[in-house]
Amino acid sequence: MTAAVLGSAIVFLDSTVVNVALKRIGDELPANVIGVLEGQTYVNSGYLAVLAALLILGGELSDRYGRHRILSIGLVAFGLTSALCGLAPSLEALVVFRLLQGAAAALLVPGSLALLTSTFGGPARARAFGVWASATSAAVILGPLLGGFVVDDLSWRLAFLINLPLVVVALVGLRRGVPEVTTTIVRQPLDWLGSLTVVIAVGGLAFGLIRGQQRAWADSLAWVALGLGAVAAIAFPVLMARRRDPLVPLGLFRDRGFAVINLSTFLIYGALYVVLGYQGLFLQGTLGYSAIGAALVGLPSGLLLMVLSTRVGTLAGRLGPRRFLLAGPLVMAGAFLWLARIPANSAPWTLNLGQPGSFLPPPSTLIDVLPTMVAFGIGISLVVAPLTSTLMSSIPADRAGLGSAINNAISRLGQPLFGALIFIAISASFYGGLAERVPGLRANDAQLRAVVAPLNAVPPATSPALTLAAREASTAAFRLALLAAAGLLVAGSVVNGVGLRE
Repeated sequence: MTAAVLGSAIVFLDSTVVNVALKRIGDELPANVIGVLEGQTYVNSGYLAVLAALLILGGELSDRYGRHRILSIGLVAFGLTSALCGLAPSLEALVVFRLLQGAAAALLVPGSLALLTSTFGGPARARAFGVWASATSAAVILGPLLGGFVVDDLSWRLAFLINLPLVVVALVGLRRGVPEVTTTIVRQPLDWLGSLTVVIAVGGLAFGLIRGQQRAWADSLAWVALGLGAVAAIAFPVLMARRRDPLVPLGLFRDRGFAVINLSTFLIYGALYVVLGYQGLFLQGTLGYSAIGAALVGLPSGLLLMVLSTRVGTLAGRLGPRRFLLAGPLVMAGAFLWLARIPANSAPWTLNLGQPGSFLPPPSTLIDVLPTMVAFGIGISLVVAPLTSTLMSSIPADRAGLGSAINNAISRLGQPLFGALIFIAISASFYGGLAERVPGLRANDAQLRAVVAPLNAVPPATSPALTLAAREASTAAFRLALLAAAGLLVAGSVVNGVGLRE
């Protein structure tokens, strides 16, 4: 459990801690070739795109060459690249090391879940996945808080170097307590053509969607990446159907549970990633929450996930996952609908550690935000362990790494895809709302778009009328994102309810 949990947790922890450190990285690291904003983008989204692109290959390597071996290689590589990132002399060097770190991370997540699958069986497996969900959620909870402390009081370099002791503990656990798991199935040589095709498909789509959204769809490289990714995605199933020993046997999707879980994962996690990303921007940029205040409002959700996941995993192993996977997304949709009623004049929680009086949240936080976080924590707790357990039980044990990787890749594609679609909608809503609220304002003016953006802060130098209009338009745009995400969650619940059997 220690090896499997840490193997996944460091990937999640690294993502959240580094996000908090991006501003300091841009301020302190010299950039000689690329711009600061572009470098920050690649440090974050480049890592995620490489991780998504190589996940399926990493899962196949884990199944083919042994979970212990591949997980060990991934941990060593992740530790080395973390050290390189922490010692990077320039922004360009950090980008390169960060891309290599994403490749190492692709060996960790599928290998960790495959390790649990090969170690536990029956109800114990469902409970193990509950423990895994609790522990990895702790990394997501602690990440922003730990990142804020490390970045503000110590150094942004520790955001990467903090991975090293965790890697050492995981390696010790692997060496002392985890036997190698190998398969007796004789396989043909690795399908390198299929591997290259899926890397281009997933990586091209992920990178194109992320870059296109950040560049307001005015970047030719984003469209080239999307085109290559789309062509590869169309060609991939045709290629898999014709290969003698394909990277991804299409027969896996003939299993009803595997197909249903992957579809619901695409819908559910796509909605969650988008809203959780926009939520921080909205609370800080529009309502004026402090960074630590915005991080703390998510604490109840994380704590509930930590406390309830193991129990839910045990119950799902005994009662079956269907009822949990039907109810969980509906509870989360209700949470988002409650948050959608938040008014534009909701008072922010400007928590400042140097001001003891600021520790108490304002009534608006307790009424508008806290119920959402509690309901969301309950809903996500009903989903994570049953979904993971159902997925891993629906595939042969010798394909556990590949099955986990496919599901992870699908969840990570949902984020930029739905993010891009929702961003287009909220941008139109935001600038249209500005034009309605400020007579004579040209919402398509490039200078205006450089000053105000959806969910982001309006500079103090702008007029009070524009500031008020931007706040109201931003709230309406965020409300639209919440409604879209709630719809995706309801769709995911319907897929689970109709598709899964008890």
